[in-house]
Amino acid sequence: MLNDECLERILNGIPRLTLGVIGDLFLDRYLDIDASLTEPSLETGLDAYQVVRVRSYPGAAGTVINNLAALGVSRILAISLIGDDGEGFELRRVLANLTAVDGRRIFVDSGRRTPTYTKPMVHQVGLPPRELSRLDIKNHCPISPAMKDRLLGALDEIWPQIDGLLVLDQMDQHTGGVITEKIATRLAELGHSNSRKLILVDSRERVAMFRFVSLKPNQAECMQAVRGRFAGSESVEECVRSLARTTSRPVFCTCGAEGILLADPNESENGLTWVPAYPVAGPIDIVGAGDSTSAGIACAIAGGVGLKEAAAFGNLVASITIQQLGSTGTASPEQVWRRWLEVRY
Repeated sequence: MLNDECLERILNGIPRLTLGVIGDLFLDRYLDIDASLTEPSLETGLDAYQVVRVRSYPGAAGTVINNLAALGVSRILAISLIGDDGEGFELRRVLANLTAVDGRRIFVDSGRRTPTYTKPMVHQVGLPPRELSRLDIKNHCPISPAMKDRLLGALDEIWPQIDGLLVLDQMDQHTGGVITEKIATRLAELGHSNSRKLILVDSRERVAMFRFVSLKPNQAECMQAVRGRFAGSESVEECVRSLARTTSRPVFCTCGAEGILLADPNESENGLTWVPAYPVAGPIDIVGAGDSTSAGIACAIAGGVGLKEAAAFGNLVASITIQQLGSTGTASPEQVWRRWLEVRY
């Protein structure tokens, strides 16, 4: 599916792209713990872990943004909502390091918290990093009607400027998610009016509600969405095909080491293609793998290549990021070429 010429076309086209990203923006905060320094607490006797380094990355929609920037996208127009707090300050700081990102439509609400995943990582000599239980900060109430209107207005503002749009629906609207029903409706309207401009949606729990947009669920999300509506849909192939019929657009279902099951409703027969993953040796870290896949697919399609080639490019990017342990990985064009030379034959 991929070859040298196709890969070169994709990578050469990425610096000319302007892509939009709308969705739930998190801070990913890693606490690096040196296991050799652990000591008992004098007060409780419990282990007191010693944090020797704190690392911060953009998370959720920010992971998509980070991957687009690493691949070399020229402009990234981001739309989201965060809090006026320390986590929000840190998130804005790390985003400011990505020169391609236009963050003017990342709105700040003093009455909300910045969603944050805090990940304690234990480092021990001779062993891969080990993640302890994660600490999450989320909002548990809907955003205000006025802010919903601002987000919708921002979407309308950027639409004429972009070559494609990535949508990250991490939380539902009842718990403060950015992708409200109004946003989903507008996405359907935009996708219906211009089927040639990519809208790629990744939704944790609500993938079945989107229409006239391309979808990128994982296997569990896809099967849960379809089985919840239709009894008897047992296979992943049936579920992916059903989602493609529902949205009237392609579905890229990520299936781990098996690769991507692609459904194209425009094909005359069953419209299903397995796009195999690229083999990876050694330990892996799948955190953010789906987001790096989305970034790769979007860059390839916006650059004008076919769906199968785009899925293969998404797999290639993910095969790089999953080898970066203890972080939300990214892939540069140089890393993509090196990886391709390892796996192309």
